[in-house]
Amino acid sequence: MEKLASSLALNGIPASWTSKSYFSKKNLLMWLEDLILRCEQLERWSDEFLTPSVLWISGLFNPMSFLTAIMQITARETGLPLDDMCLKTEVSNNFLVEDFPENAVKGAYINGFTLEGAGWEAGRNGE
Repeated sequence: MEKLASSLALNGIPASWTSKSYFSKKNLLMWLEDLILRCEQLERWSDEFLTPSVLWISGLFNPMSFLTAIMQITARETGLPLDDMCLKTEVSNNFLVEDFPENAVKGAYINGFTLEGAGWEAGRNGE
């Protein structure tokens, strides 16, 4: 209990919690906000049983599984071997999820990627 109280007092994630959740370098408050958003996304997804038109990839506990699923679906649709599939990213200057009311024709719309040590100049990429 002392370790738990100490972690909470220092705005840190208690070790007993991290052993049962996901890795994060965030402080306790930001981690809790992130966890709530993750749970909300999973609840919406499981209620509807439909892939959201825009998926918050940072909110998945195993994002690589989702990306692999995209490649598997593409491989089945095109009849190409999965080993020949690779991921391609096209950056959009649209920031609002509401700008994408329908699912992508090919692949998926994803948000939640971050840049470290760099910035994105809005207006590039032909938009």
